[in-house]
Amino acid sequence: MGAKGDQTLDKKSLLWAYVLWLFGGIFGLHHFYLRRDRHAFVWWTTLGGFGIGWLGEIFRLPRYVRDANEDPQHMQELVSRMRQNKKPPFSMNRFTGMLMVGYSWGQMMMLAVPPDEFWGLNLRYLNYLIPLVAALGVWTVGNIGREQGNLKWPLLAAYAAYPIRFYVYDETVWFTLMVLASALAFDTYSKEWKRTSRRHNLVKRIAILGLCAALYVSLWCSYLYFHGTITDSEGDEIPIYEALHHFFTSPWWLDVKQCLIDTYQYAQHHGWYEVWKQIIDLSDPHGEQNAYKVLGVGPDATQQQITSTWRRLSRENHPDKVKDEVQRRAAQERFMEIQQAYEILSNSKHRRNRRNKKDNSEPKTNGHQEM
Repeated sequence: MGAKGDQTLDKKSLLWAYVLWLFGGIFGLHHFYLRRDRHAFVWWTTLGGFGIGWLGEIFRLPRYVRDANEDPQHMQELVSRMRQNKKPPFSMNRFTGMLMVGYSWGQMMMLAVPPDEFWGLNLRYLNYLIPLVAALGVWTVGNIGREQGNLKWPLLAAYAAYPIRFYVYDETVWFTLMVLASALAFDTYSKEWKRTSRRHNLVKRIAILGLCAALYVSLWCSYLYFHGTITDSEGDEIPIYEALHHFFTSPWWLDVKQCLIDTYQYAQHHGWYEVWKQIIDLSDPHGEQNAYKVLGVGPDATQQQITSTWRRLSRENHPDKVKDEVQRRAAQERFMEIQQAYEILSNSKHRRNRRNKKDNSEPKTNGHQEM
């Protein structure tokens, strides 16, 4: 009874599946919700199967939900298909998906390999991982849903076809032949029914998907670093790895680096709480620093000096003195800015007085200590 109750609580909603499909479908959110993690990862790496697969799922979602809930009628139909077919029948949609994902992942691996030496190392031998990544794309799509298969045959076929690149110099041709051989090997020798489905807990699922996502993102980062370019103000293209190297020697970065070092050293002597207090003060949460700037007075000004300055600026910038409509609007904005600055400083006069008294007392203490 307890197990049955847990299963009932874990029922998936068709409505939620459609909501996630609509608002996060190209990233595979609905597949993750339905515990189709491989499908979710494929959708994330290809943005919904290059958009085409995501649109086509609008009619397949009810079947996915029934499969996730192990609906009795759906399971009965599945058992009947398994009895009629010793292995899953050929599916053009799945086979096309294996080709597209295998090609996409393999291309990503090829583009991620550095074309030149990096830190004195020649990393071109990493090109021999291209068949492995392409075969992994084929294998991942082949293991979606109620079908499965091992990696051995698509991997062997990909490596068997890989030497074609040394005889056919057209990259599109040899790459397509390699992925096609891998997909045919999986469909012919590896594919079989997935008769039982293992359900991992949420933490383990997220950990596995996170690791796979990190590996895929690392390929993108490598591609952008070694092959990407940026355009400067004069229209010249600069490789990203050169731009990053020069960035870390630029005056702007050196100033920022020195500022961070000074902040760390200050924190070591005074504590991080004092650093935090200074950050809050510099962010001017009360607007006092800007108010001083508007009125043209210093932080050590008395309330009498602030009031005198406010009256003078209010008379000089009163909008009634301006006849031109455009200038009057500008004068009115300036006048309102002056009023707001005076209001801020008037409301904070007690806090300002305390701060000024503290600042005036510190030099005397320091002077006494120096003597």
